Formats: sequence, structure tokens, C-alpha cells
Amino acid sequence: MTALPYGINTPTVLAYIFLIMGPVFQETGDATRAWQAGLFACLVSGVVEVAGAFVGDWLRRHTPRAALLSALAGIAITFIAMGFVFQVFATPAVAFLPMVLILVTYAARLHLPLGLPGGLVAVVLGTGLGWGFRWLGWPWFQPLEEVYQAQFHLPRPVLGDLLAILTSPLGWQYLAVILPMSLFTVIGSLQNLTSAEAAGDRFETRPSLLANGLGSLVAAGFGSAFPTTLYIGHPGWKAMGARSGYSILNGVIITALCLVGGVTLVLKVVPMEAALGILLWIGLVMTAQAFQETPKPHALAVALGLIPALAAWALVLVETTARKAGSSLFAVAPSFGADLYLHGLIALSQGFILTAMILAAMLAHVLDRRFLEAGLWSVAGALLSAMGLIHAYDLTARGVENRFGWCAAPQFVIGYGLAAALLIALHYRRGAGPAPSDR
Repeated sequence: MTALPYGINTPTVLAYIFLIMGPVFQETGDATRAWQAGLFACLVSGVVEVAGAFVGDWLRRHTPRAALLSALAGIAITFIAMGFVFQVFATPAVAFLPMVLILVTYAARLHLPLGLPGGLVAVVLGTGLGWGFRWLGWPWFQPLEEVYQAQFHLPRPVLGDLLAILTSPLGWQYLAVILPMSLFTVIGSLQNLTSAEAAGDRFETRPSLLANGLGSLVAAGFGSAFPTTLYIGHPGWKAMGARSGYSILNGVIITALCLVGGVTLVLKVVPMEAALGILLWIGLVMTAQAFQETPKPHALAVALGLIPALAAWALVLVETTARKAGSSLFAVAPSFGADLYLHGLIALSQGFILTAMILAAMLAHVLDRRFLEAGLWSVAGALLSAMGLIHAYDLTARGVENRFGWCAAPQFVIGYGLAAALLIALHYRRGAGPAPSDR
């Protein structure tokens, strides 16, 4: 049995930095206050995760597997795999052979001599190539220039800081961001539980989400601005041969590195490119799983569920390009026109995890001729659009900002509402009926 990956996830980190801590710092100029706002967000997220433990199992049972897995697959193939693939092909002399070795080892289930794990051999090989090319005068590997200073960093409680932010209005004014992100964290955990179950390991919902919530509460008490959660990757680790012990070993090693500031030392020795093949492998396995572990006719629903994540990733590329060119998304938006429907791209990216679930669930039920259930998912889309949890945004000089509040995305409320009316009418006009016999 493979342990569930557990820690912090990238979407939450980015949201808390750019939507909570960043604005607080811009408003106050006080880094400590910005960090305290992050503590507040982490604490609230922990409370929501604990509450989610008591309702998550119901949602997990009533959501098609295609909806849960396609959202994860979209994240895996974009934010986990694609960006790092570009890094591999930017430094192929160092990174390409380790990537191929990882794919060969795990895809073909090839056993290396002495039982050595393919990932470890790939990292050692990439490190040797990087330093070898530097010795030959080809500096394709650039070690981290930061000077390593050996220090011991013991964790310490920060209850005073938590109390200060809890009694201040500063943190409470960001509940409109914190609560939706906490909801996304709960849903992401449910998706990862479903992914693990599809790979052969079933974990109960309530204790898993309780571990998330209690971990976040403890993390906030010791200074973390980011909540803990189940995160993506279980099928990839399982396919690599990892079992329950890998999680313990991983935790021990990372803890030791953090206590002595050793991450800096590692990056001065090991090329990051040497390990990127592992991330590609995880992205590929999770994308394949979404198609393999759902009913065959639901492959269409899986494919539809990938699109919102692709939009979110494309928005990152567009925004990064504009910023590197010395401009901003706000400044260049009017010039795109029909060449790139930028506002549609942004709308689809907002709350893309929920949107992926809704679209995939709707199509999965349509494929099974369960029009009433599909209509109810469309109603959910209308309600989430009305609250601003999906599709709603404001494009400002500071970038894309969430817009929360009643009827935050009115066009999408109308769109989902009309779709719901059509689907429910089909249910009562033709009846749910059995699925076609060839399904």
C-alpha cells in the first residue's frame, strides 16, 4: 500500500501569496503583518478542512469518478509536467538521459542492478553529467550561487502572532478569498483520495480530511502560512514502487534538510534538471489514470474536464509573457481581440478545479442518459458562478483578481441556468431511461 502524498500544494501557496499576503504587504508595508495574515488563512483553512471531513464522503460518493480524476489530470499534465518538460528540453545534455532512464525504468518496470531505484540512479547520473560538462568547459549546469551557512533552525510556536491577527480586522477582511480556497483544498483532497482508490489503495474520507485539518491547525501554530493537504501524485509514486515507508523517509529527510538549511546545499550540488523526469512521470501516470480508471464511454467527460486546467496554464503563459515584455495583462488585453479571446481564457481559468468537475460530471451523466443529474450539476455551476467561486474576476492593473459576491458572473449564471433547464426538460420529456446497451 502506497501512502498518500501529504504537505502543501502549489495552487494554495500561489493564492495565499498573491491574493492575501501580497495585498496586505502592499497595503501596510509590513512583512510581519503579511505573514500574520497568512497564519490567519492557514488557521481558517484548517477549520474548514476539519468541517469538510464530516461532509466530504457524501460528495465523494455522488460525484462521477471522471469528474474527480479529470480535474487532477488537468493539473498533472499542465502545472506539473509541461513547465518542467520545457526545462528538460532547455538543457537536454544534462536532463534528457535521466528523463529517459526514469521513463524506461518505471514504464517497463525494469529492475536495475542491486535493486537500485530508477529515480535515484537518474539523479546521480544527471548530477555526474552536469559536473562533467562543467569540467569540460560547457557550463550547462549552473549551481546555486547562494552561500550555504550551517545553522540549526528549531521550530517555535507563534501563538502570540495568531492571537494578534485573530483580534485584528486585517485577516477577517480576506475571508472572501480564504473560504473558497479552503473549499478547493477540501475538494482537491477528495480528488486525490479517488485517484488513490483508482490506483488500488482506498483510504477513508473522514480520517484523511481530519489529518489535513489538524495538520493545518498545528502548522499555523508553528508559523506556517500555508495549510497542509493531500496533494497530487499517488499513482505515480505507486507505479515507481513506493509504499508506506517512503512517506516516513521523505518526511525525515525533508525535515532534516529544513532544520539545517540544507536545501541550499543540495541545490549547489544537484542539478534540478536531473530530477524533473520524475515529475513528468507523475504527470503522465495521472493523466493516463483518468482515462483508464473511468468507464470507457466517460473518456469524453475526462477530455472535457482537462480543458479548464489547460486554460489556467495558458493564462500563466500569457501573463508571464506580457510581464517579461515590460507590460501587463491589463495593458495588452485590448489588443488581443479575436486573435485570443483573453476574457474567455480568464473566465475559464477562475476556479478551474470546480469548473472541471462540473463540466465533466455533466457530460458523464449525459453519456449515461441521466439528464436530471446532469441538470443538477448545471444548477451547481450556476450557483457557484453567482457566488463568484468560478468564472468571476476583475482584470486590473495589479492583474486578475477574484470577484466574490452575489451574481458575480451573471452571464455564466444565465448560461448554466439555461443548460440546466434544457437537461431537466429532457429528463421529464424522455425519462432518465437506461443507458444504451453498448455502454
